[in-house]
Amino acid sequence: MITVDEALENVFKLCHPLGTERVPLREASGRVLAEDAIAMRDQPPFASSAMDGYGVKADHPSVGDTFTVIGESAAGHGYAGPLSDGDAVRIFTGAPVPEGVTRVIIQEDVSRDGDVITVAETLSGNRNIRPLGGDFKSGDRLAAPRRLTPQDINLLAAMNIPEVTVTRRPVVALIATGDELVMPGETPGPSQIIASNSFGLAALIEAAGGVARMLPIAPDDEDMLAATFAMAEGADMIVSIGGASVGDHDLVGKVAEKLGLARAFYKVAMRPGKPLMAGSLNGAVMLGLPGNPVSAMVTAQLFLLPALTALSGLPPAPAPRSKALLLQDISENGPREHYMRAILTEDGVQPFDRQDSSLMSILSQANALLVRPVGDPARKTGETVDVIRL
Repeated sequence: MITVDEALENVFKLCHPLGTERVPLREASGRVLAEDAIAMRDQPPFASSAMDGYGVKADHPSVGDTFTVIGESAAGHGYAGPLSDGDAVRIFTGAPVPEGVTRVIIQEDVSRDGDVITVAETLSGNRNIRPLGGDFKSGDRLAAPRRLTPQDINLLAAMNIPEVTVTRRPVVALIATGDELVMPGETPGPSQIIASNSFGLAALIEAAGGVARMLPIAPDDEDMLAATFAMAEGADMIVSIGGASVGDHDLVGKVAEKLGLARAFYKVAMRPGKPLMAGSLNGAVMLGLPGNPVSAMVTAQLFLLPALTALSGLPPAPAPRSKALLLQDISENGPREHYMRAILTEDGVQPFDRQDSSLMSILSQANALLVRPVGDPARKTGETVDVIRL
């Protein structure tokens, strides 16, 4: 067995950034920007008012000074006429500042009688004018690579960029294996169960920006399993579920090797998830996940999601960890890294008492994994531990 860190390093060696494509900005959220996006204009494109008030041609107006209102500047409708000393223009937030205006007096600091305003309050040093290009200028860049957030999309739109170059979405073929599996909605036989893992993994993949292809359930037959693998042609990653252990009916490794699998490793010193396999199969990254539901989902968090990130062109990195206070005593850990299902709150992290790798209801309630290093000693309430948010 190898360590989790060694296994992840091997997975990253299998991952190479995919090709790129141009997509409309409306479809770019969550995609990985592959080329710098360059602003096509200044923002704001003109000096604009930061407040509702009056634009005047005076650097230091004092209480009692008066100005005559000669026009108005609103968003989309600027005032184009000349401005002289003693003149004022009614102006609104975001509107262009007329030529000659040196400050905007906010409306709360003046009194108005007809077309005459009088400064009624001592003014602050703020001129309330946003300079041309004060946010960004034409030629400024949004640097790649980065996963585009809604805030990024907002910025790109303001940059007048209608489409961007992004990394192609990783296509992941999912192969659930085993005679015991039937699809949700079917009637299981006496020795059968529902194939749940494919659905959970597909949701995980799609939430991470990938494209999940759920292939038919592969029974415990070498020829039929090989035929199912053939359906994965064109995928960037092939993820098998179950059948990767050492039992008589665990055929995934055997069949995959006949089809050309270059295995990187098999078995990782972790729980849940020891029977994990990875390699390269005909140009695709292959992960062989355990069949136990919790094991499959936990190993997907630790290996599948980071692999998708690397394929998308972002820097390879393990699942992010944070620190939390332990809310109960826990016993020492053994020779395998342990990822305990837990509830993380503002107060700290509380592991579930039951940690069996078949308990999907516990995983559904969990929002974090409490990470126990190999040989970690017993821990007391209040100690700091590592957690991975789910």
